[in-house]
Amino acid sequence: MAEPNIVLTRIDNRLVHGQVVTAWIQHAGANLIIVPHDEIAENKTRQGLMNLAVSTGTQIRYFSIQKTCDIIHKAAPRQLIALIVETPQDVLKLVKGGVPIKVLNIGNMHMAVGKKQITKAICVDEDDINTFKELRKLGVVIEAQRVPNEQKEDIFKYID
Repeated sequence: MAEPNIVLTRIDNRLVHGQVVTAWIQHAGANLIIVPHDEIAENKTRQGLMNLAVSTGTQIRYFSIQKTCDIIHKAAPRQLIALIVETPQDVLKLVKGGVPIKVLNIGNMHMAVGKKQITKAICVDEDDINTFKELRKLGVVIEAQRVPNEQKEDIFKYID
């Protein structure tokens, strides 16, 4: 079975919005956005709001994390996939479920109770830090980058 063409895996806790579509999807050359998210896979209202941001010619699908793991290898070679994920924990579930994620781009992780800010757009807690370290051990390259023309940043200089 051929490996799926994953051209972008990005953490953005806002998921699909204008910047993701206009900057990242175009930059990566993706023609299919997959949002692996257990709750949103069942929430037509949130799907509808995200559909508004997607440009013509780009498809978007909402699957549970497990369904994403189950079907990603059935993707056609012409499908250039952008995985837009909410949390590092969801990325880890995807990797452990067999999704071949080689590079993880971190966009936005908002401030919340128990989190500390490590870059302009990234706030983490101990669970996030441990998850990033586990992803790195599994061979995933992790890059922080808000927009494509911004220099990539190594988050481990803040959390190691």
